[in-house]
This record gives sequence, C-alpha cells and structure tokens, in this order.
Amino acid sequence: MFRAVVIASVVWAAAASADVDPKFAKLRDSAEAIEGLGNFLDKYVGDCGTDADCKKNTEAFRTAANAKKFYMIITEDSVSNLSMGTYDPGSQTFTLNLTPFFPASNSAITGGAPTHTDANGNPVMPFMTLKGTVSEGGNAQSVQRMVAMKTLRLQVVFSPQGTWSLPKKGSKEKMIGVKAKIDAILVSVGRTGEQIGLYVAK
Repeated sequence: MFRAVVIASVVWAAAASADVDPKFAKLRDSAEAIEGLGNFLDKYVGDCGTDADCKKNTEAFRTAANAKKFYMIITEDSVSNLSMGTYDPGSQTFTLNLTPFFPASNSAITGGAPTHTDANGNPVMPFMTLKGTVSEGGNAQSVQRMVAMKTLRLQVVFSPQGTWSLPKKGSKEKMIGVKAKIDAILVSVGRTGEQIGLYVAK
C-alpha cells in the first residue's frame, strides 16, 4: 500500500521564485504545469476495469504525456521524503537526500521503477542527492532545522516513461505507479523562495 502522503500541485509557475538557477528555470519553463498530481495519475494510470472507452482515453493520454515534460510544486507540509545528507564546513556545502516517490490518489510518480517492496509493503526507492550551499550566516543546523520543521518546498520537473507494478502486500491486487525521469528538482524555502538545494539531470 502506498504511504498516506498528500501531495499538492499548482498550475502556475508564478508561485515559484523567479530568481532561481537558470538551468532549472529553462527546464521548468519548457514543461507543462499539472493541475494536480492526483488528477494526473488518475488519467495516466487509469482504473478502467472492462470499460473500453476508459482504456482508450487512458492510452491516448499516456501516449501524449510520454512526449512531454511536466512541472509540479510540492508544498512544505507534504514534503516527507527529504532528509539531511552530508555537510562540509570548509566550503559550506551540503547534500540533501530525497526519495523520488511522490504519491497521490492510490498511485505515485517515482524516479525510475521500483523493483521490490520493504517489510511494510512500500516500494523501495534509492535516494537522489541534491546539492546546496549554506546561506550567509547559516550552518548545517539551520538547514537540518528547515528540513525537520517542514519549511521547504519542492519544484519538480519530470518526464513520464510508462507504468510499473508490484504485488500489493496481503492482496492479490497490484500497486501501479508511473515511472519517470526526474529532470530537475529545486528545493526552496517556502516562505521566501530562497533556493536551498538543486538537482539537474545530466
């Protein structure tokens, strides 16, 4: 069963700070903002049963979506997959560990496709590493505090690449999710928009 995490997405990029890394801004501005992650997943995965028209619409949406990049914002109260990584006091640089697992509406978008589940039946995903530099006057503890207090938000650009499925613990049914390439992630302070961490795929 997917973890009960609520993901909020918005349809406009204006909520994000304009003063961000130019590589990220270019990817964000070329992507299509989704109206809500749950709505996107419902259309992409489809729960059609024997409904032929539903299956046809799902296939058409999936085919069109696979040719695009999408953009979503995950608000502060929904960021539960982020943790502090390493810190170098000499250069004031640090890393953040992010599990690329974004659930909504009984499904999820994942960075790549999980191949197995943990003891609780949750898909196992490897960390992604996001790099950042401590702001003037800050330190490792200030970054850790922002992570722990959920004051950070994520801006995610992704490219869907099909679906994956895994056995659901205690059931004959399967979990179905969307395999995606994570093109870029920007971590910022929700209140100010200040950039904290960044990942851009090569």
